[in-house]
Amino acid sequence: MSDFSFIANAHPSYIENLYDRYQNDPEEVEASWRAFFSGFEYAQQANGNGVAVAEGPVTSYEQISQELKVLALIKAYRDRGHLLSTTNPIKQRRDRKPTVNLDDFGLSDDDLDKVFFCSREMGLENATLRQIIARLREVYCGNIGYEYHHIASREKRRWIRLRIEASQPGQSFGISLDKKRRILEKLNGAVVFERFLHTKYVGQKRFSLEGGENAIVALDSLINESADGGTEEIVIGMAHRGRLNVLANIMGKTYSQIFNEFEGMAVPDLSFGDGDVKYHLGFSSQVETTGGKKIHLKLTPNPSHLEAVNPVVEGFARAKADILYNSEYDRILPILIHGDAAVAGQGVVYETVQMSQLDGYKTGGTIHLVINNQVGFTTDWDEARSSTYSTGVAAVVQAPVFHVNGDDPEAVLHVAELAVAYRQEFNTDVFIDMVCYRRHGHNEGDDPQFTQPEMYKIIKNHPDPREVYSKRLQERGDVDMNLAGEMEQAFWAHLQERLDLVREKPLPYEYQEPEQAWRKLQKKTVPSDYAQSPETGVDEARLNHILDKISILPKKL
Repeated sequence: MSDFSFIANAHPSYIENLYDRYQNDPEEVEASWRAFFSGFEYAQQANGNGVAVAEGPVTSYEQISQELKVLALIKAYRDRGHLLSTTNPIKQRRDRKPTVNLDDFGLSDDDLDKVFFCSREMGLENATLRQIIARLREVYCGNIGYEYHHIASREKRRWIRLRIEASQPGQSFGISLDKKRRILEKLNGAVVFERFLHTKYVGQKRFSLEGGENAIVALDSLINESADGGTEEIVIGMAHRGRLNVLANIMGKTYSQIFNEFEGMAVPDLSFGDGDVKYHLGFSSQVETTGGKKIHLKLTPNPSHLEAVNPVVEGFARAKADILYNSEYDRILPILIHGDAAVAGQGVVYETVQMSQLDGYKTGGTIHLVINNQVGFTTDWDEARSSTYSTGVAAVVQAPVFHVNGDDPEAVLHVAELAVAYRQEFNTDVFIDMVCYRRHGHNEGDDPQFTQPEMYKIIKNHPDPREVYSKRLQERGDVDMNLAGEMEQAFWAHLQERLDLVREKPLPYEYQEPEQAWRKLQKKTVPSDYAQSPETGVDEARLNHILDKISILPKKL
């Protein structure tokens, strides 16, 4: 695909002068302009339908002016098309005035069926304006909104643009049938797991992922795609929302272990408060990807303080990259999972992001997954932030943001794969803003209808992501009509079997790191424990050696 974006910034009189020179001698103009003029004349001689243009001058300044207007329209969709994207699964987005109407560029409906050579700029062969706009709306205004024109690097923008405009949203982004079945399996696991817990442990806090279950699809794709690209380890940081689902359906923690904790088998002296242990402890595992690769996953422990875990994850990733992987950052990937309110509101997010490109702190790029359920505790988003998007911090390091509809798992998978490819190519941060909703209140004991009554009228009747996707697969004939129901029944039966076994015979508690290290610490509980101080001194010879060295100037200084 030719790149003629430079033309949109050129003054018409400058182009006229260049064209006069080109007609006298094509070699007098620079190669990119030569390609534009020659292609434009070819397009005028044959408009793509084999119909020759009328006799007379092949090209007029008016025709070039029209081409430039269409180029400006194309650029506007690339810049601001995300403001028209259909990323909200439960309601229409507000009008952000993206100014991409025909009259914004001096065009009209009379131009819609005219053929324009500049359509080649986006990979179309001499298409009409109507076809150009249809393609622009398909790729830039669908269930994915691409926000990337704040990036200064032309190389990065072009890399993203070529992949966007080569994508096929109307054809499932080229996703294979095996991947579609994988999506359905992960969604089934995520949705049914939450529903099972909601049924068996009524009112017990679990900070469910319901409404945002496609985050499991995103994480699964990030893991598989990065492993195929050579990543050997992933360090994940997240707060409590959806943590149990991630532990079960991504990290490989067994359902029996989780049920064991719900049944009260957590070790009391390691808990961080009543009922909190399930949402705070870390977990490590070795999993096998769909491509047969082994990859180590680490979910770091965290407190209830949102986003406090971010620098810890980056520290883990940097230390391991330097010590274990010879500073080859492609071999270890940090992933941070945010809420929309926290990523916009917590200062530690900015602090972590702005240091991400410094030599002393860089980790080769972090993938940020925002589970954007459009509410923070009881606060609507428009009362919580000043920015258009919760991901405004991405602009600090010119990171691209892929906004995606949380009810479209194929779009979620597509942006996850794109995010991995971008991170591995440029070793910089990238954001995925998955717009979804929260099925229940902040926790399962809250009733959100008191604070968000209109939103929760909609959510109450909205099908879960598994229902949405299974219906779409059935309508397209991708899966058997009964497959989704059979998967749900089989998985529910499996969960019930695990729960019955745990209730019959509770499992011994399985210690995870850093619990194993904590257990070795001797706790001081009575006054006599403090009677004897531990030996903490340094021998005299070592002290003299250190004092000598710090008081002598190096010879090369």
